[in-house]
Amino acid sequence: MTPEAASAEAKAGKLRPVYVVVGDERLLRERVVADLRAASLGTGIAAFNEDKYTAGETDVDTVLGAVRTVPMMAPKRFVLVRSAERWDSGGGDDDEKPASSPLDKVAEYLKAAIDSTCLVIVATKLDGRRKLAQVAKKQGIVVQCDPLDARTLPGWIVDGCAKRGHAIDRDTAAFLAEIAGHELAYLDDCLERLSLYVGPGNPIDEASISTCIARVRAADTWAVVGAVGNRDLRAALAALADAYDPRDRGLPLLGALAWSVRQLAKYKAASDEGAGHDEAARKAGAFIPQRAFELRDRAKQLRARDVDRWIVVLAETDLALKGSRRPPEAVLEDMITQLCRR
Repeated sequence: MTPEAASAEAKAGKLRPVYVVVGDERLLRERVVADLRAASLGTGIAAFNEDKYTAGETDVDTVLGAVRTVPMMAPKRFVLVRSAERWDSGGGDDDEKPASSPLDKVAEYLKAAIDSTCLVIVATKLDGRRKLAQVAKKQGIVVQCDPLDARTLPGWIVDGCAKRGHAIDRDTAAFLAEIAGHELAYLDDCLERLSLYVGPGNPIDEASISTCIARVRAADTWAVVGAVGNRDLRAALAALADAYDPRDRGLPLLGALAWSVRQLAKYKAASDEGAGHDEAARKAGAFIPQRAFELRDRAKQLRARDVDRWIVVLAETDLALKGSRRPPEAVLEDMITQLCRR
């Protein structure tokens, strides 16, 4: 089950007795839990109908006792157990059956769960060999909250802006994802800051992102890409110096460069396969006409293997910025030098 499906069930008042919410994306987990809680308690008094526990600090019998308590002046009781993986006592080798744990008692409860209580089990990951994982999957109550991939993230940003009353084009959303990273909690905070900055009803654009999030503009990264494409080392270094911000070690700049080069690679690959300009631009994720024409002009100047080599150099630079003791400026200058080589 997706987080959206679980939230939709909650808002429609079709709660199941148990949900197992798992995955590494904390923001999605928290939003699902909040929706399930709101639907369970309704306008009832939370103090009488809500219990929250942390596995490892509370024994499973206490939790199951709370689950079997009758709700008081509320549609349902709501019982939350966080960090359920702490109840997993493990088991030996991967091929061995894991030792008994409190999770097995929860699995037994699932066979005759009480409809008057909504029990929510939260964990980053559960052992698939566990009876709880198997029964929960069979009943369709596992809510998978995994990190979003690069293709899905711009759409999530567009939706987040729309909920706050702002328009943002998909190009700009992809740009924000690259310079801010893929952690949804931080991205959500970025959207909140941008919303306050631009004001009610106003669109979110690259200028506002450059002001509020990181001093990186798409125009700066395209200047670097253009100079590199022309093998103009002097111009490329000058463009780098103009775009570089020492406060962030150049990581947002590198992310924006990677975004630009990936768009260029996708456009060129589609064009080389015979796609027309509009189709190639769509496959590259370039929905702004000016950006699409920039891609077309730059793709004509390059060979496919040049773009492939650029992607490798950018990946190596990312590792160097995060793990090397060298000054970030030196790492980025080496990157520009390698990119400009024939």
